[in-house]
Amino acid sequence: MILLLLSTALFAFLFHELYWKRKNLPPGPPPIPFIGNMLGMLLEKPGYECFRRWTKNYGDVYTFWAGVTPYVMISSYDRIKETFIRDGDTYKDKYPQKFNERFRGGSYGIVETNGHFWSTHRRFALSSFRDFGLGKDLMQEKILLETQETFRKLDQHLGEEQDVPKVLNNAIANVINQVVFGYRFDESREEEFGKLRDLMEFQEKAFTTFKVHVQVFAPKIGQWLPGKSLDELLDDWKKDFYEFFNRQIEEHRQKIDFDSEESQDYAEAYLKEQRKQESQGEFELFSNKQLSNTCFDLWFAGLSTTNTTTNWIICYIMNTPGVQEKMQEELDRVVGSDRLVTTADKNDLPYMNAVINESQRCANIIPINLFHATTKDTVINGYPIKKGTGVVAQINTVMLDEKVFPEPYKFHPERFIDENGKLKKVEELVPFSVGKRQCLGEGLARMELFLFISNFFNRYKVAPSSKGPPSIDKTERVGVFPRKFNAILTKRHL
Repeated sequence: MILLLLSTALFAFLFHELYWKRKNLPPGPPPIPFIGNMLGMLLEKPGYECFRRWTKNYGDVYTFWAGVTPYVMISSYDRIKETFIRDGDTYKDKYPQKFNERFRGGSYGIVETNGHFWSTHRRFALSSFRDFGLGKDLMQEKILLETQETFRKLDQHLGEEQDVPKVLNNAIANVINQVVFGYRFDESREEEFGKLRDLMEFQEKAFTTFKVHVQVFAPKIGQWLPGKSLDELLDDWKKDFYEFFNRQIEEHRQKIDFDSEESQDYAEAYLKEQRKQESQGEFELFSNKQLSNTCFDLWFAGLSTTNTTTNWIICYIMNTPGVQEKMQEELDRVVGSDRLVTTADKNDLPYMNAVINESQRCANIIPINLFHATTKDTVINGYPIKKGTGVVAQINTVMLDEKVFPEPYKFHPERFIDENGKLKKVEELVPFSVGKRQCLGEGLARMELFLFISNFFNRYKVAPSSKGPPSIDKTERVGVFPRKFNAILTKRHL
């Protein structure tokens, strides 16, 4: 009798796992109970190949199970346009993750919120950025100031092996910190930035372990694995980060002129809007906790993604013979001196832009894109999808599509140059994602990448250290993170 009951229970369990829970979803790889399809992503680091293989096997719409949660993966550009772009409102919500709410103390920030709350703060951030000169000469001046400071530091060690990524990381941090808090990390704040850099490096190492990835999506399994739990890591990390943000916010609150209509940075603009809202009896929409979480979103995304991409651009150039020479030949023809390259030069530097485009495509720093959720019942590729279902615009597969990018793992900037030598627009290059949740800092990031990289290679000839070019192998971790390396710089214009 007991054996019969156990057999019946096992049959029912397998029937549910292998058929019933999947029957109304697009077909995809069979999920392992409690773990789903995560092993493919965790074992095939950094995570590209499993998604490419599943696209080939199941088509451009399939179901991926992260633990016990299904996500409909959209992995061709045509299908992404059909859903996230042409029907953007249906896919604008973010799928909630419990560990994020625990980390933030609730549903706060821009990245992790939905509805009116999300749209209000996204609009406010975008309008604030425009007021600060994003996309205009004012922002370019700030970036070029950091470029000159970078030159000053790098020039001190010409001809020697030096830590180029560390200097550029400091410059990129200065740009986003000026946007958020209105100041740069000069010598007097070197210790403060050092602590923040340590926190970023801690995140890159501690939160990319096998245990953490399993705990995020399959907590019942992950809690039994050896090592620090996700909750312990979050408690250690968030305390130091939020202490920094809250201290900056309180300093702003004490010194800003609330009667002035102009704001110098995001925190100041927010605090003024908060007082305005409170005077009208609204205390929830612009709260202190929302400000600290939004600062986290802006600061972390503005530093981490731009720093990682800049780092990989240099890595790819150093690993591909002839690219640096071709870039500098173009720079000599267009710029012809050690003057600063500006955005006014951008249209005349098609190869420089092609190198940046190809680097973003190859770096492909997000192996699995943002988890969206449908805002209403819909249909995808003939399958009825219920409201609240997780959906992912899988841009990493799009940027490795062999039909669009032959030999997709080969670094080949010429694929972005047309027969007339002009920069070619390729729609499938979507490093900033698509749709309503497209990266709100895209304009700033594009400007930083162009100005930092073009000026860096206009000023210096870059040679590898005694250890050789930096590794571009990504298979040691899930995800893509900056490389540590030294390089030898010599000035090109004397």
